[in-house]
Amino acid sequence: MIVIKNKTQIEGIKTSCKLAAQTLEYVSQFIKPGVNTEELNILAHQFIIDHHAIPAPLNYSGFPKSICTSINNVVCHGIPYVKDVLKEGNIINIDITTILNGFFGDTSATFPVGKISPEAQNLIDKTYQSMILAINSLKPGLMLNDCVGKNIENYLKPFGYSPVHDLGGHGVGLKFHEDPFVYHFKTNQENIRLKPGMVFTVEPMVNASLNWHVNFDESDGWTVRTQDGSLSAQFEHTVLITKTGVEILTKI
Repeated sequence: MIVIKNKTQIEGIKTSCKLAAQTLEYVSQFIKPGVNTEELNILAHQFIIDHHAIPAPLNYSGFPKSICTSINNVVCHGIPYVKDVLKEGNIINIDITTILNGFFGDTSATFPVGKISPEAQNLIDKTYQSMILAINSLKPGLMLNDCVGKNIENYLKPFGYSPVHDLGGHGVGLKFHEDPFVYHFKTNQENIRLKPGMVFTVEPMVNASLNWHVNFDESDGWTVRTQDGSLSAQFEHTVLITKTGVEILTKI
């Protein structure tokens, strides 16, 4: 069931989204070779707590950390560890979700570690552009899948990239994960008409090959990797459908 947020709820969600964006910006300053992902987790956790909020991932369905750190071929849900030390040429996605006064804000971005290859930079750039293209097309009255999945896949395919099919965006704000599910590939599944007051994430996970398949790590129950070992990048914004278009809530 899709919840149309009221004015009070929207203001609360906006405040939490702003904090999520600020946390992501803060943590990004520490991404460099030699830093381990548990250090990034501790920095984010303390920043969120210091701003009187709660890191939503911590203990969510048993997830053991406060943020997700996904390196290279890890698509999403990477768990921070001391042993995961960043190396020159890596790329890493940092995924932040905050709970502030009961409201959720969700955002992520992929960052270079030191100097990266042109191929890795191109993947990052194109993934970001695919998200922005999809977001800019959102407007009340249009169909969600036509704006997001169709635009993203059509944009990425000529570059030899593919959006992951098994995971997607989601409604957010009053809970961590709400309806609707947001597909990032062309599909007619559960297509819905956009209405003012809807809040959801647009968060394409993009593999640097035409193989969109992924493997789920059974040993930790969380980590998702590309099936063919290719790099994967992701960007995420929480957005609000307004009366006239769309507003990005996790933009600094």
